[in-house]
Amino acid sequence: MDDVKQTNDIYAFFVHALKSTLLPTLLILIGISFFGACASTNHPSADNQTNQQLAVDYSLGEDEISRMNEMILSQVQMNADPGEYLLGEGDLLRISVFEAKELDTTVRVNSRGLVTLPLIETVDVKGLTAIEAEEKIEAIYQQRYIKNPHVSIFVEEHVSQRITLVGQFKNPGTYDYPTKQRLLDTIALGGGLSEKAGQMVQIRKSRHSQGQPAVVMVDLDQLVVKGNIQLNIEINGGDVLFIPEAGVFFVDGAVKKPGAYAIKHRTVIQEALVEAGGIESWAVKDKIKLVRMAENGKREIIDLDLNKPGVKEMPINDRDILIVDARGTASFMRGFSVSILGTGFSYWAR
Repeated sequence: MDDVKQTNDIYAFFVHALKSTLLPTLLILIGISFFGACASTNHPSADNQTNQQLAVDYSLGEDEISRMNEMILSQVQMNADPGEYLLGEGDLLRISVFEAKELDTTVRVNSRGLVTLPLIETVDVKGLTAIEAEEKIEAIYQQRYIKNPHVSIFVEEHVSQRITLVGQFKNPGTYDYPTKQRLLDTIALGGGLSEKAGQMVQIRKSRHSQGQPAVVMVDLDQLVVKGNIQLNIEINGGDVLFIPEAGVFFVDGAVKKPGAYAIKHRTVIQEALVEAGGIESWAVKDKIKLVRMAENGKREIIDLDLNKPGVKEMPINDRDILIVDARGTASFMRGFSVSILGTGFSYWAR
């Protein structure tokens, strides 16, 4: 009996010890682990802090944007001459022939850009100004019926010509565009630049003849601030103008998704191509053009070969433009063209 009692006393001693020392210790350890987990959740990691420190603000600032908008508005010429109205599908025209009132008519331009006139049947006026259409009709009447005709065109309804402004305009949208105007005029039409605007504008031409680019890119710093008026190009109805936010790069050519993309904390050539959906199977990997702003404020053109070491890891800068070349008949079938004004650089895949 004494042995059993002694054993029970020893057991009771250990149970008491566990309750008085081990359990509180375990609770303390559990508490430390819990609060440590909370702390790690509420505070950014060192990697996140590093990424935040690497982020660069490429925006021009409110004062600089305001200054550029003032310079744009000081150079615009928004007075529209009715004689410069561009004619197109759906426009309603009142056409008068002074020497023969019986030839006067009111006619709507059809879906093919044609008007039907007395005696001379159809005349193609699509894309002409009202003045140019007058001269064309005069020439036809003179050749056939009237010695020295004088034709007048009054545009009663002008519905055909519109332009689209996308991105960092103060008032983006689609606008009626009755006359030929220039780039600065159209930017002013959209209210000027927004506070987030970058310094590049991309113009996708609705109509371009052979030997002319389908996409034109203009550096607004060169045009507005440095006053290179040759960059103030003519804009036509149907054109689409895009101004991205500051801190972007552009990819065009033999890639799956050409366009403008935001620069992240550190974007390299390989990542830039991935952003654009990757290069096409018909691309030429050793013929990539990088158009970059140099320290002297001018654009330089750098030839890149993705097969060479280190090229894929080159960092992308603000306003960089990558043009991926194409080969063979595929480039002809999927032809594209881009011109970067002020650099002398133009590229045609055809």
